[in-house]
Amino acid sequence: MPSNDSQGGYHRDMPRLKVRNNDAVQFGAIIRRLRLERGWTIRKLAQRCGMNPIYLGVLEAGRNMPSLDTLLELADVFNVNAADMVREVEQPRREARLKRAAALLAPEPTEPAD
Repeated sequence: MPSNDSQGGYHRDMPRLKVRNNDAVQFGAIIRRLRLERGWTIRKLAQRCGMNPIYLGVLEAGRNMPSLDTLLELADVFNVNAADMVREVEQPRREARLKRAAALLAPEPTEPAD
């Protein structure tokens, strides 16, 4: 199927994530929150950033990870710092990693001696 260049070049057959990716879900939630804070529809956002509204819906649903180019374009359209968007996704991941590391380093409980 040819790409739909009039709608930002999004190819409808673009593979979607087969396994739910928490980072993609987080990015989707951020995109949705920023869009709704501005009172925009997906179509309005698509017009502002030159992307296909179907693709933006896929991103918002967390079914695909945005490319760096897409992330930078969205940050520009939303007038936010792309690094802040990435940081918002990275922070829970970092906290979970630190929690796992602490659990691995915690001393094993000892059984009381008789």
